[in-house]
Amino acid sequence: MSALMRYCCFFVLFGLSACGSRPDVSVLPAPERETVFLNEGQASYYGARHHGRKTASGERFNKNALTAAHKTLPFGSKVRVTNLRNQRSVVVRINDRGPYAKRRVIDLSEQAAREIGMIRSGVAPVRLELLK
Repeated sequence: MSALMRYCCFFVLFGLSACGSRPDVSVLPAPERETVFLNEGQASYYGARHHGRKTASGERFNKNALTAAHKTLPFGSKVRVTNLRNQRSVVVRINDRGPYAKRRVIDLSEQAAREIGMIRSGVAPVRLELLK
């Protein structure tokens, strides 16, 4: 079979495959998760010194995970933490108890603190929203 014939067959088959009908599929944006405002206050973070130690939930603390400590929320709760200085936010899972410093509302893992831009300052004003 000549090269010209092969090209012709290829284009005919390609053209026929493009004629197949596809069902009309609409892509809907992902729905926003419902949130419940919890409070605003100061957040701090903890990292290397606690890495590998057991948390109050029994799991090992991982400074690179998106986790946090809160005084009263159930373990496993998902919370959106927004840095009020720069509006960057992160969703964390509660797996520990704390913070124990006055006027602090949450202790973030080092990675969560990095994502909202508070590593340098160590403490930042935040808004907490519980995800449903």
